[in-house]
Amino acid sequence: MPMLRITVTDGEPRLHGATTPLSPTLRRALAEDPGPVTVMVHGYKYLPGHPKHCPHRTIFARVPSVTDPRVVSWPRHLGLRGQHGEGLGISFGWMARGTIWDAHAEALVAGHALARLVAEIRRIAPARPVNLVAHSLGARVALTAIGYGNPGAVSRAVLLAAAEYAGVACSALSGASGQATQVLNVTSRENDLYDFLLERLVPPTIPQDRMLGHGTPRLPNLVTLQLDDPTSLKTLRAAGFPIAEPQRLVCHWSPYLRAGVFPLYAAFLSNDLPLGRLRALLPETGTPRWSRILPRRPMRAPLALPAE
Repeated sequence: MPMLRITVTDGEPRLHGATTPLSPTLRRALAEDPGPVTVMVHGYKYLPGHPKHCPHRTIFARVPSVTDPRVVSWPRHLGLRGQHGEGLGISFGWMARGTIWDAHAEALVAGHALARLVAEIRRIAPARPVNLVAHSLGARVALTAIGYGNPGAVSRAVLLAAAEYAGVACSALSGASGQATQVLNVTSRENDLYDFLLERLVPPTIPQDRMLGHGTPRLPNLVTLQLDDPTSLKTLRAAGFPIAEPQRLVCHWSPYLRAGVFPLYAAFLSNDLPLGRLRALLPETGTPRWSRILPRRPMRAPLALPAE
């Protein structure tokens, strides 16, 4: 199973560190393996080519070159280990360092570049499923690609702690381009602080809109999994997907660091766990914001939290 490293350069998807055209290499890689295409998209603070923060050498490498508790190999855990039949894995890098406002703007540029990449894949191999796995601001990249791409170009997407507003997601997934894309939205109350801060730093274009982890739109092609919900974990365990219990009150990386999550994502992407089956397993609503931080019993001095 081949792996391609692609970096957004001057607004276009290009082979990382190469000057050769993308299309011939992409065509050869698609011809090597008939399986699906899995595109992995990172979030904030990564930068292709950076000695410590290059996604191609860290989370998107089969053997990461950096030792860090937050660095795990996405391809290896998704089952993209280099065997024939696994399909084509694509490490998709974009400029996500600088201020949060810079990265937020760059995510939109990267999303359009990803849409062009997916369109090229579909042009070369029209019947090949194209799946996305994206974390944090990478979900903004993925949703932009889905919303601006050709109808049904992206087959399935797994969004991890999505740093994007629910209204934006609803527009992307309910429009003509995104209606056929099935989405697993993975959230957790561990991520509440990050969602809250982004809502304050980057105001929504739709009044009163909230991050996707809280203002989840009810769409036929989207299911939300709250990773720290005991009922959800119990039900998934009974279905053959034992996911570890949460260990932290606050964690932005839990959706890909928690033991047991990747087999679930892989089953969804391969349709071994269809969207309808997953919807039937999970509760319709999750717990409210701050419910993980707030004490379970009254305290003499209640914890002061920012007002909603």
